[in-house]
Amino acid sequence: MRDTTLVIMAAGIGSRFGGGIKQLAPVGPEGEIIMDYSIHDALEAGFNKIIFIIRKDLEADFKEVIGSRIEKIAKVEYVYQELEALPEGYRVPEGRQKPWGTGQAVLTVKGMVQEPFLVINADDYYGKEGFQKIHDYMVNEMDTDADVYDICMGGFILENTLSENGSVTRGVCTLNEDGTLKEVVETYDIEWRGNTLSARNEQGDLVRVSLKQHVSMNMWGLPPKFLDELERGFPEFLDALGENTAKAEYLLPKIIDRLIKSGRARVQVLETRDKWFGVTYQEDKESVIASIRRLIADGVYKEKLYD
Repeated sequence: MRDTTLVIMAAGIGSRFGGGIKQLAPVGPEGEIIMDYSIHDALEAGFNKIIFIIRKDLEADFKEVIGSRIEKIAKVEYVYQELEALPEGYRVPEGRQKPWGTGQAVLTVKGMVQEPFLVINADDYYGKEGFQKIHDYMVNEMDTDADVYDICMGGFILENTLSENGSVTRGVCTLNEDGTLKEVVETYDIEWRGNTLSARNEQGDLVRVSLKQHVSMNMWGLPPKFLDELERGFPEFLDALGENTAKAEYLLPKIIDRLIKSGRARVQVLETRDKWFGVTYQEDKESVIASIRRLIADGVYKEKLYD
């Protein structure tokens, strides 16, 4: 069977979580964090290697909370996303304080994977269905040598991905009739305002979204050659910044959307009806704990996850 790797992006600063390290917040009855449940579901689906993308300054805490424990049950590697990790000839612009987004994060694994890999966020709970569907697609259907990048993604339903405690950002998707991705648009400030679902585009203008739309939660199944694309595109992104150097990000959804529209990528949307939850805000933590408890009561997980 084809090898597959799980890549977990865990280098986020977590500013909306009150300054804490939100990826390491315990939510399970034995002190499990959200990553534990993602790793459990990925291993169960058949993934056989895990790469953690972290910040160097978080390494000791990260290994203490989860890394050293997961090393006992799976092959684990670490890589670091750093602000200063730029192509030769580039330097960090004045005023820039955080790394360059999910595209740069995933680029850090170049040279570490020669097999299809799944990228996820560390602080999102995805449910079992997406891991199984993506693993099956990557093993049985993905053409890793195709001239057009053969990509898949977990297609969540927007109403299953909203937070009770504030707005969220989602990659809002439009699909072709054959179930492939036509367009993914980063959409911001999605939240209920009274009885109205509000959302804004990148320019801050109000846009219409539907509860039943598919959205991306950064659950991308990628062929290894996609890393060459990220490497080629990063200098182009930096060159195009102009004066927008403090906060601009090299984002996977934007990169993939551009490849689709240029005919260089085909993305199969694998729908999952699982309900997302995560710790975007400090107030989310108690509802996440309650959600985990319900899943244990329903028999989805054991009280001691890895027993």
